[in-house]
Amino acid sequence: MCKYLKNNFHFYNLLSLFCSLLDYPNPSVKWCVCVFAVVCCKVVLLNMSVRESFNPESYELDKNFRLTRFTELKGTGCKVPQEVLQKLLESLQENHYQEDEQFLGAVMPRLGIGMDTCVIPLRHGGLSLVQTTDYIYPIVDDPYMMGRIACANVLSDLYAMGVTECDNMLMLLGVSNKLTEKERDKVMPLVIQGFKDASEEAGTSITGGQTVLNPWIVLGGVATTVCQPNEFIMPDNAVPGDVLVLTKPLGTQVAVAVHQWLDIPEKWNKIKLVVTQEDVELAYQEAMLNMARLNRTAAGLMHTFNAHAATDITGFGILGHAQNLARQQRSEVSFVIHNLPVLAKMAAVSKACGNMFGLMHGTCPETSGGLLICLPREQAARFCAEIKSPKYGEGHQAWIIGIVEKGNRTARIIDKPRIIEVAPQVATQNVNTTPGTTS
Repeated sequence: MCKYLKNNFHFYNLLSLFCSLLDYPNPSVKWCVCVFAVVCCKVVLLNMSVRESFNPESYELDKNFRLTRFTELKGTGCKVPQEVLQKLLESLQENHYQEDEQFLGAVMPRLGIGMDTCVIPLRHGGLSLVQTTDYIYPIVDDPYMMGRIACANVLSDLYAMGVTECDNMLMLLGVSNKLTEKERDKVMPLVIQGFKDASEEAGTSITGGQTVLNPWIVLGGVATTVCQPNEFIMPDNAVPGDVLVLTKPLGTQVAVAVHQWLDIPEKWNKIKLVVTQEDVELAYQEAMLNMARLNRTAAGLMHTFNAHAATDITGFGILGHAQNLARQQRSEVSFVIHNLPVLAKMAAVSKACGNMFGLMHGTCPETSGGLLICLPREQAARFCAEIKSPKYGEGHQAWIIGIVEKGNRTARIIDKPRIIEVAPQVATQNVNTTPGTTS
């Protein structure tokens, strides 16, 4: 069994089987299944021990090699501002195909420009195409982990729709023409392996894509699935009384930025009074692991706990994505955010830097962030408890961060939100960070 778990990455499916067996009437069988599931989780976690940080010299590269130097834009600089983007895309919205369709009397919803994925009813009837594409520039210096993060970032758009099965992935890869041949041949295979391992963890595979030369390294892909109506959740059914749940902490952009400042004395001197080097290293590792973790478990639980809408938190920050989700709602509602779960010490760093990051204002970009989910009030606490269950593996978290109230389809953060300091978990759990192996 250990070999199966380690080499096939069907752990999610195996746990689903365990859960189904819990309905077996014999109490002894139920007990054995529970014990077996816990043991399997422990075996997996033992195989997911934290490896050492990427060391360029181990790959015969210069000790000062940094993947993040092969791009000039990070964070908000990578994204076209929301209001500009919406105006640019207006013409794509002007067609009659944006309306829901019907098949055998049932409404087949359609989702076009403006949200995480497109949902297109197929001409064969009864099925919908759910598809997304995304790409990013390097934000961490470990090539393998950067590949995993890039893949998780693409898949998150499907997971925000409650989709748990991806039928196919394409990989989009820009290889920097500033890399030497040696750097290219050592680094890019690690990136590709990371992307591949994450796709296998998601139960899918890469069947093609596009690779080009580019001044900067570009990492991304396309995720596609064909769904029945009950396999996805449209992001437009929030109602007053719902609560907002977030499934990953904020502050990844701050963590990766200040980690780079360790090599820049003039920047490090600005924050060294509020954070230690150890704090920064822990936050950086925690950020990497969170970004590389799939939102697949949360997507599955959206169905279990009757989610009404969701989006994933990425480049526009939690407030930007909350506003975008609020605009999509059928009911006249508004989102109010009271709590901000943040990687430990990163709120203090952000405050020491003034408005540089915008973390407390909700505008700080995230990469491969968590899902922001609208849940019925009576289900939210159960969702947050369930996602932490050992049967899904360790590391998953969730917090109730706000409410849905009657309003005019807007979102806001209260003046003095409560900051929830999220302690590092890297000492007790991890996403597999060893190239070519699975958990």
